[in-house]
Amino acid sequence: MEKLKSGVKLAEGEMLVAELEAELWADGAGAIAKLIGSIRRVIARIFGFTRKGFLVITNQRVIEVVQIRKWYVFNTDKEVKYLLPSSVKEIGFLKGTTCGVFCPAYYLYYEAATQRTSILLSSHKEEEAQRLVDAFYNAISR
Repeated sequence: MEKLKSGVKLAEGEMLVAELEAELWADGAGAIAKLIGSIRRVIARIFGFTRKGFLVITNQRVIEVVQIRKWYVFNTDKEVKYLLPSSVKEIGFLKGTTCGVFCPAYYLYYEAATQRTSILLSSHKEEEAQRLVDAFYNAISR
């Protein structure tokens, strides 16, 4: 069984499709929510608080993991959620730009019954973003 950065252990016969990592501070997708999230992140870093999120997509399930570290060294909180097909309303990707109009940025997002999560993808290719959206959909629609 493979152990991942997020700490999730894969079940027998389960294959990893992707493990996405992000810092989760913004409470929404709007510009104001993102700005407030950025300010919260800077203040938290000054005091040694980090909040990392992982989205683990396998061929059988989708798992969301949130880990919180306090005072730079103490791993204090961990939240693990299995995303259920009935709770996910929408899944997709967004293309934005950074550096003005020159650098594309792709975000995988999903909207569930209780939250909306958006994760910046490390790849700058639309095909990779589409592959991850398809894998997410296939895992929850099984």
